[in-house]
Amino acid sequence: MLQALYTFLLYLIQPLIWIRLWVRGRKAPEYRKRWAERYGFCKGKVKPGGIMLHSVSVGETLAAIPLVRALRHRYPSLPITVTTMTPTGSERAKSAFGTDVHHVYLPYDLPGSLRRFLKQVNPKVVIIMETELWPNLISELKKRDIPLIIANARLSERSANGYNKIRSFTQKMLSRITLIAAQNAEDGERFIQLGLKRSQLSVTGSLKFDISVTPELAVKAVTLRRQWAPHRPVWIATSTHDGEEAILLDTHRQLLAQFPSLLLILVPRHPERFPIAKALTQAAGFSYTLRSSGIIPAPDTQVVVGDTMGELMLLYGIADLAFVGGSLVERGGHNPLEAAAHAIPVLMGPHTFNFKDICAKLKKEDGLITVTDSASLVKEISTLLTDEDYRLYHGRHAVEVLHQNQGTLQKLLHLLEPYLPQRH
Repeated sequence: MLQALYTFLLYLIQPLIWIRLWVRGRKAPEYRKRWAERYGFCKGKVKPGGIMLHSVSVGETLAAIPLVRALRHRYPSLPITVTTMTPTGSERAKSAFGTDVHHVYLPYDLPGSLRRFLKQVNPKVVIIMETELWPNLISELKKRDIPLIIANARLSERSANGYNKIRSFTQKMLSRITLIAAQNAEDGERFIQLGLKRSQLSVTGSLKFDISVTPELAVKAVTLRRQWAPHRPVWIATSTHDGEEAILLDTHRQLLAQFPSLLLILVPRHPERFPIAKALTQAAGFSYTLRSSGIIPAPDTQVVVGDTMGELMLLYGIADLAFVGGSLVERGGHNPLEAAAHAIPVLMGPHTFNFKDICAKLKKEDGLITVTDSASLVKEISTLLTDEDYRLYHGRHAVEVLHQNQGTLQKLLHLLEPYLPQRH
């Protein structure tokens, strides 16, 4: 009954969704494109009979990169289709995988759209990153006997409370899932309390730890650092949101009084914020360049606005320390591990609920420094830039936490083996 009501309401609000896409398209034109894919029309864009992996947006796509690459290596004859819901996730998937995988948007959770989509993709197994629980998708996969694995699964207390209000519906939905691979025991227990059977649960850890700096990337980073800042300190502020760029630019202004040659790389979270970050930098009177221009910063350039996609790991590699955004404002923070992989100190604001477990691990081992405002940022960055031992200490501890928690990828690959053809 609840599922029928849910489906009816979803059909009912489609015109509102179209309006929302059109409005969002004013700032990000990609929202106005490829609407047919959102209703399952993907003929000629995918190959059937392979692996389907869904990662809703940028964060989940980044976490999926090592898994997708490992699956390509292990099962070279199987086509892989990666689906996302957002243009930024789509762009990240394309830049990460190129033509090695197929990519389309996952259709809205409408039975007709899903049937159309699954007829084209016809996967052997479906992997959903984190916790995107779509009732009709889960139901359609069950009808077709297609195994569904929720990988890197997490379930906050708040989300669990929400699902608990419709417990019988949630329990029925969970019963149709083949396996949930949870990030930690705490998340796993929340699924159990909602009615998941223990035989359907495996605690594997977080896939986000299974990243590394490849030799190719390290060489690129060293080359870029020599070009951009051979004799000057560099700090990077990434994944910034509305309200954060102004704080970070104010911080940079204060730091320049003590470190006149300091370079800031400012990388907003979403492409629609690129022109806003540029305008704020310009209005603040800084000498700046845009990464997309390809211009090498001059000795008097004070800010580089990172207005490109898919280069974050590279840009971290040329910095002496990193601030990770979405954390000075209440967005829950973004992934600190990409910075940690480069063995540089990581700073974040107090709002890190999206990465609660990861941030707790880093904080416990002195791999994460918490700041609250511009004053505390200035204080911590000044200390890090002045005291090399202190800077190296925090960077070393950050990367050690990363290495100590790796291994989730191999566990996931092992869990997937029964649902995929035997390797020869």
